[in-house]
Amino acid sequence: MKTRIINYFLKLALAAGFLSAVADRFGLWPEDISAWGNWANFTAYTALINPLVPDGLIPALAAVATAAELVLAVLLLSGFKTVWVARISGALLLLFGLAMTFSTGLKGALDYSVFSAAAAAFGLSALEAIPRKPENELV
Repeated sequence: MKTRIINYFLKLALAAGFLSAVADRFGLWPEDISAWGNWANFTAYTALINPLVPDGLIPALAAVATAAELVLAVLLLSGFKTVWVARISGALLLLFGLAMTFSTGLKGALDYSVFSAAAAAFGLSALEAIPRKPENELV
């Protein structure tokens, strides 16, 4: 498989994960398969995994996280500055995973594959940084 195909798959998978999470927060997924299902539940979850953040800042933090995921998804799909967008995506996912781990335990972060997604994002940034030459393509 060529690295170009792997790159496209990683971009699509990461963007889909971000967009699905954003859609869930706005009730766009059916309730029986939603993690949050609405903005209020997501904001409460944001407070749960960020216990050191003052309550008054939680809505802003939830909004910033959501906006970041939406923007990163669009940038991944567009191919704009992929190395940097992938690194930022990986950092954001790693921060989410660490917040989940320190507040609710490791199992939730593992069950939601947050660390796997972060690793995929960092892997994408590494693959994108490799100059495109025939000898760099996998069979």
